[in-house]
Amino acid sequence: MLIIVIVMSYFLDEDYVKALAYARDKEQVASAGLDRAIFLWDVNTLTALTASNNTVTTLTASNNTVTTSSLNGNKDSIYSLAMNPPGSVIVSGSTEKVLRVWDPRTCQKLMKLKGHADNVKALVLNRDGTQVSAVIVSGSTEKVLRVWYPRTCQKLMKLKGHADNVKALVLNRDGTQCLSGSSDGTIRLWSLGQQRCVSTFRVHDEGVWTLQANDSFSVVYSAGRDRRVWATDIRNPEYRTLICEEKAPVLRLELSNVEQPSLWVATTDSCIKNWPLQKVSKRMSGGYDNDTVSPIYTQPDFTIKGGSSIRQYYVLNDKRHILTKDTDDHVALWDVLTARKVEDLGKVDFEDEIKKRFKMVYVPNWFTVDLKTGLLTIHLDESDCFAAWMSAKELGLVAANESTDTKLNIGQQLLQALLEHWPKTHIFEGQDNINGMMTDSGAGDACQPYFCVPGHTPVIFCEVGGRALFRLLARDAGGDTEQMLLNETVPSWVVDVVVHRNTPKSNKIPFFLQPHPCTGIKTIKKDRLSASDMIQVRKVIEHVYEKVLGQGSETGSQSGGNGGGEKTEKEKSSDSAMTEEKVELLCNEQVLDANMDLRTVKHFIWKQSGDLTLHYRPISNK
Repeated sequence: MLIIVIVMSYFLDEDYVKALAYARDKEQVASAGLDRAIFLWDVNTLTALTASNNTVTTLTASNNTVTTSSLNGNKDSIYSLAMNPPGSVIVSGSTEKVLRVWDPRTCQKLMKLKGHADNVKALVLNRDGTQVSAVIVSGSTEKVLRVWYPRTCQKLMKLKGHADNVKALVLNRDGTQCLSGSSDGTIRLWSLGQQRCVSTFRVHDEGVWTLQANDSFSVVYSAGRDRRVWATDIRNPEYRTLICEEKAPVLRLELSNVEQPSLWVATTDSCIKNWPLQKVSKRMSGGYDNDTVSPIYTQPDFTIKGGSSIRQYYVLNDKRHILTKDTDDHVALWDVLTARKVEDLGKVDFEDEIKKRFKMVYVPNWFTVDLKTGLLTIHLDESDCFAAWMSAKELGLVAANESTDTKLNIGQQLLQALLEHWPKTHIFEGQDNINGMMTDSGAGDACQPYFCVPGHTPVIFCEVGGRALFRLLARDAGGDTEQMLLNETVPSWVVDVVVHRNTPKSNKIPFFLQPHPCTGIKTIKKDRLSASDMIQVRKVIEHVYEKVLGQGSETGSQSGGNGGGEKTEKEKSSDSAMTEEKVELLCNEQVLDANMDLRTVKHFIWKQSGDLTLHYRPISNK
């Protein structure tokens, strides 16, 4: 699937999600990440979003919204979140080295807790914690834990002991004991009343990234970089069980007590697995070497398979097709103008495919690509969306032998296809000479897009800062609610081209046209010419032959068999072929292909910052 994002201004700030928190009693999820915003999601409605209920609550710093930034505008990425089961308290930690406490019910920031000297990467809030009784423990890249009592906005203590970043934290229900996992490979048990580490568990060979504990706080489940998932008796750490060994580093564990106890495991691949825990208590024993122990389970109870994530892309020279490579090493070809996957190429060499599909054609960049979601996401921005023009022949819309060759702005074409189902885009249908401009010959009905996109294509309108204003599927643009929201949301620069059908300004290229030194022709004045950057070398050759060399009358007499009227297309084609046999055009001493356009000549052959310079010379008859 391909996602289209229409940016409302010059900058989009969506980014990776780095932290999640769950309010079990309210069935609400909080998410945050590098985009510096916290989003609240209702689990029950996530699968049934509608036009009027498809934007989540955003916690920002102004007015009704809550943010991770201070009110003076400083913003930093969020790496940790914690939320109590009733969903009445959210705590966020960021690269700003502070904690912020929020009330998601009122979207108000309650307090800011200062004290960390480095990035906050782990947070935990005791399960029974409220705004009055909460205990917060935070861990950071400075290798220490800090304990906070939000009621008084005070830092209670700083706990030292780890030799590397603190990555995971678990608190018992009443907030008196804490477990911490670190990149140093150890798990430590802390007594908050005694303000010290009471036990150290060494069960992992590499960094511990995630922890879970049972309700009685008697068993801790741990995993991380070494891919092993362990269950350890907190009261007697020598008793432990290797539950399973994953194929990739483990990012997150989640303990489930529905029906039978089980453990959800998420790794760096795209699958989530559920492992049973029935045998864990029976197999716990001490006194053995971790390296020789075998896992009690080799297969999960079931697996939620995720799709392959796109991790690499290359935009081809035509600025229409994109090659991608996913986490399974499958290569695919995509068409931006139709928002479709054109071809699955399988496990082929990515670089070889790029070389195989190279064409000496230059088209300006008119979109940007984002892979942060694992899907191919295209961003359209007013600053460059209309930078590229192509001919109908180049786009394969008319046959190569057709006489007419309409020039199309491909950014405008994509926008028209995306909003084809929005009734407002058809209000001028049937009217000629819209805005005083007739359509080009051969262009057909100006109100009908040349391309169409799948109805399920997601379209997202974003404002400055990256906040999504409105999301919809392309096919839903005709709904009553969607129409209303589109009327309020679609930016004026999009309305201008899809509703009023105004043609974007075309690109001009300045160039100098000089006789080749071998001709012996001396020019007194060096004229600077200007033409569409899409004009073909063939047209410049015709100009040289007819206007510069003064052969236009000869051509006319040879082709004037239609009674002095306008030439037929066949005669024009014949004239063009004849001029190409008598004159050639050069750039940097390289003879130019008559089918090449000037922007391609400048990009691939001229390769200089100054104005393009072309030389002409007659072709001698041998």
